[in-house]
Amino acid sequence: RLVASLTRWGALERDATGAYHIGLRLWEVATLSPRGVGVREAALPFMEDLYEATHENVQLAVRDGLEVVYVELISGHSAVQVRTRVGSRWPLHATGVGLVLLAYGPPRLYERVCARPLRRYTEMTIQDPHRLRTALAEVRRTGIAVSDRQITMDGLSIAAPVRGPRGEVVASLSVVVPAAEGRAPGLVPAVRVAAHGISRTLAAALGQEPVVEASGR
Repeated sequence: RLVASLTRWGALERDATGAYHIGLRLWEVATLSPRGVGVREAALPFMEDLYEATHENVQLAVRDGLEVVYVELISGHSAVQVRTRVGSRWPLHATGVGLVLLAYGPPRLYERVCARPLRRYTEMTIQDPHRLRTALAEVRRTGIAVSDRQITMDGLSIAAPVRGPRGEVVASLSVVVPAAEGRAPGLVPAVRVAAHGISRTLAAALGQEPVVEASGR
């Protein structure tokens, strides 16, 4: 009974073999989640390369229910200030990584997110469900999410999906840059390549090739 309660709350996670592990809810206590740490370990070399190429904030996040949980962040003194930190939680609709995880999430996830008011952080935050649906369709079409000044008025996020061996989206990688600089289009290929590299590393750990969908998704 206790194990079931802890699993429902998110303190424990059950893997494909039926074994229980520490869940994402305990990121607030210590970053020990096998799901988060496994992706983090695969992602770090690519995140470091992406940071060296951009000298901007590089973030990795996974979904937990209706929220994103940031499992790694690389930043520098010259990078635009962000409000995220390792272990912090944000709603799916308001961040680049969240838009990716929502776009590729379970079929009814959108309805669950829109069942309550979409929280506003700036005048640019998506608050209209129809606008959100359009944004998610664009993410699925291009394989990239651009979140423009949704959390702060000086930050813009470019995010891409990280896939598991079967093609399922297990995380999202993003770069956050100053919104006024107009750098987003030039950074899309770098973010996409880094996310694909992480996906290949995750697949290689299981001795498989990653599934790549058509249209670059």
